[in-house]
Amino acid sequence: MIKKSIVVLFSLLFVLTSNVKADEGMWLLSLIGKNYQQMKEQGLKLTPEDIYNVNHASLKDAIIGLGNEDHPFGFFCTGEIISSKGLVLTNHHCGFGQIQAHSSVEHDYLKNGFWALNHDQELPASGMVMTRLVSMEDVSAKVLEGVTADLTEENRDELISTNIKNIIKEAKKDSEYGVDVKNMFAGNQYFLFKYETFKDIRLVGAPPSSVGKFGGDTDNWMWPRHTGDFSMFRIYANKENKPEKYNKDNVPYTPVHSLPVSIKGVEKDDFTMVMGFPGSTERFLTSYGVKEALEISNPSTVKIRTEKLRLMKEGMNISDKIRIQYASKYAQTANYWKYFQGQSRGLKRLHIYEKKKALEDNLQAWINENADRKTKYGEALPLIEKYFESNTQKQLAYTYLLEALIQGPEIILFPMQLRQFAGLLDNPKDNEELIKKQSASTLEASKEYWKDYDLPTDKKIFSALLEMYSKDVPAEYQLPIFKDVVAAKYKGDFKKFADDVYLKSVFASEENFNKFMQNPTKKALDKDLAYLLMQETIDTYFKLGGGTTEDFKKGNRLFEAALMEMQSDKLFYPDANSTIRLTYGNVGNYQPADAIKYDCFTTTKGIIEKEDPTSDEFEVPVKLKELILAKDYGRYADKDGTMHVAFTTNNDITGGNSGSPVINGNGELVGTAFDGNWEAMSGDIVFEKELQKCINVDVRYTLFIIEKLGGAKNLIDEMNIVEGK
Repeated sequence: MIKKSIVVLFSLLFVLTSNVKADEGMWLLSLIGKNYQQMKEQGLKLTPEDIYNVNHASLKDAIIGLGNEDHPFGFFCTGEIISSKGLVLTNHHCGFGQIQAHSSVEHDYLKNGFWALNHDQELPASGMVMTRLVSMEDVSAKVLEGVTADLTEENRDELISTNIKNIIKEAKKDSEYGVDVKNMFAGNQYFLFKYETFKDIRLVGAPPSSVGKFGGDTDNWMWPRHTGDFSMFRIYANKENKPEKYNKDNVPYTPVHSLPVSIKGVEKDDFTMVMGFPGSTERFLTSYGVKEALEISNPSTVKIRTEKLRLMKEGMNISDKIRIQYASKYAQTANYWKYFQGQSRGLKRLHIYEKKKALEDNLQAWINENADRKTKYGEALPLIEKYFESNTQKQLAYTYLLEALIQGPEIILFPMQLRQFAGLLDNPKDNEELIKKQSASTLEASKEYWKDYDLPTDKKIFSALLEMYSKDVPAEYQLPIFKDVVAAKYKGDFKKFADDVYLKSVFASEENFNKFMQNPTKKALDKDLAYLLMQETIDTYFKLGGGTTEDFKKGNRLFEAALMEMQSDKLFYPDANSTIRLTYGNVGNYQPADAIKYDCFTTTKGIIEKEDPTSDEFEVPVKLKELILAKDYGRYADKDGTMHVAFTTNNDITGGNSGSPVINGNGELVGTAFDGNWEAMSGDIVFEKELQKCINVDVRYTLFIIEKLGGAKNLIDEMNIVEGK
């Protein structure tokens, strides 16, 4: 093959500067000028520089990614700064883990809500960090320097990895900011992101779950919606306004920019922007991937999670203590349990497989028309097809490993914290002081784990999910312990196996664990069944390799490049990958099916209509009901006198956008995004222009709950409230 440089960047440049309008899209902020004219025509009053500016305050400085201290750039939600004192608004379900962590039977913030009436009452959000984007830069030329078409995938990856390391090293030089390089379009383009990450975050307020989770699993992903899905945190910094770990001397952060909060309300067709950190989409997924989702991944995930949820709920119904312990775990499991059901339904109903297949057929015909294209892109679809055809059983095993073992009973992953510690135990005399030190720190860290652990519940999950894995997964991907121990010693009875594990294992109870850590030995670990199970689970995970191959990566890269070259008159955006994006659209109604039409907003009338005192999903707090019946909405009522709760727009969002601000054309906060709609659950794969909706809490309902139900007017007073049209 003749050696030639990769020239994809040139075609990308042409694509990204096209003026074709698009109704969908998660747009990179530095390229938002390409969409500016359409945004302006729809109602935007700001300039591109008002949205993204490196040298001056702009909207992007008020947008916050929520992450964990171990993975600060792996954003699980979004928040927005809404005061000059670092006050952050996000979703209730985004703050749920922190609310749960501070809850107890004596202080049940999940049930009763929590409001800090002054800074001293705010609670440390242990493990949570919040990050703002400082700048972004296209570094594709630097990353792809030296990359040629004749390189093997392995050599290509090594070169790119080296280039990225050098770019990051240079970017970090004399810089106080964190740095991350992300690939776009399956490795055809790369961006460098600089971030400022704050490590002292404190819980400020949250409504009771009967408001924040009103409708529960029944209403999840559904419209009409009446959920006050919000919570509030505050960013703290040192006296120089720089990030610092929790310290009692830290002070509220003074932001570069905070969003004004509008109580003017929104109406049908009003312009809206959503800015946030969407997690992942698969808009370039091929028909082969759609088929795998429908036949393997989705049904397997739903099957496993259905049983896990049943057993968790069974335990939670026993006592308030277990209910609080498992509240966050249950919510996390349930959210995407329902999502995958909806996605499969949408993929079938909207004939996504057939649409993808037709596009691929057109692409292959276009490639075959030209010899140069065949040389450049001819491998794309065949490589992808080969991967999926040979990967069916492996993908089934991977799904079960992830859902039934890694995300199944907690006793499987908990022993991982002792993997490195076990190495010290090989030479206890030489490592005596280090063993003592690590034992003490491990014991202290484990307290958070035991606080939310219930042995009987975990044991039931253990026996049920391991048996499910054993029955459904092909023999070549079975864990050796199933044959060597469960079959040989327990005659295949997973309940008897669980009885022994939870009686004898070091990791089965806080008592067992603490006793072991007082006198840890390698011999005890080596014969511990839970520790053995953890090791085999991790070994199998690496054996499966996460379900990807070098050829598959190459196929996807060539496929996306070919598609963009074929459709060079279309404005493309990269799949979501936890980098900040902007989407724009309008408030609007929608018609999900024949003879059904949904209005674009809901009111508190629907809360009363849905009330069901016998269901914990539809409880209405007494005080809230009194306020609604008295129509005591204050200045937050709509011009028609009603209290709007939620509204829908056609903004393009996905997981990670939870908590994102919904911003009007003037750059003011009008709502908080919290969900998508059931009819378009296939939207992460194909954006459905007529059906896809973003469900948002009306910020007026948020303020009403804070002030009237929560009595936390101190929080209202620190916001910049914008009244009038």
